Amino acid sequence: MTDDYKAKRHQQRQQQLKSQVDKAVAAATIDKGILLVLTGNGKGKSTAGFGTVARAVGHGYKAAVAQFIKGEWACGERNLLQQHGVPFAVMATGFTWDTQDKAADIAAAEAVWQQAKAFLADSSIDLVLLDELTYMLSYHYLDLDDVLDCIRKRPPGQHLVVTGRNCHRRLLELADTVSEVQSVKHAFDAGIRAQQGLDW
Repeated sequence: MTDDYKAKRHQQRQQQLKSQVDKAVAAATIDKGILLVLTGNGKGKSTAGFGTVARAVGHGYKAAVAQFIKGEWACGERNLLQQHGVPFAVMATGFTWDTQDKAADIAAAEAVWQQAKAFLADSSIDLVLLDELTYMLSYHYLDLDDVLDCIRKRPPGQHLVVTGRNCHRRLLELADTVSEVQSVKHAFDAGIRAQQGLDW
């Protein structure tokens, strides 16, 4: 098999692929706000969510973030994005095994949710990140019907990213795009501490 033949075959395969991709692009004619869910037990869900926020801000769009679960420790993404005008609503109570106070956790979650609802009702905000929202639903800290109703009623062009493990099936059904991050291997399981700048 000559190099010329290999090159020609490669070109033919790429032309066929391009034709398929072009057809799929031409068929995608709907413009709307996307609901993206990043779930699964692997590392990187919040990182991907914040990457999407950074992308939007980099294009000049307005974004807002609500962080559930997170504590008062430094957050690299927040440090960066607030400098670019991204408002944050932060639960700031830490993990439930640290607080050990369900009533206080529910109150903190509800306070952040009220701010998140304002983000979801604001047509000037192009993208909202609800980081770790899924836990608030699985722990029954927030009312599922209220959350889904607010998501459905958000401005038509507003994009929404939701992160967290064990996403409720009704939220999965509502989503336009769902990515599941699976854990293959994790440094923490080998006794390696979480690292600033990489893990938070």
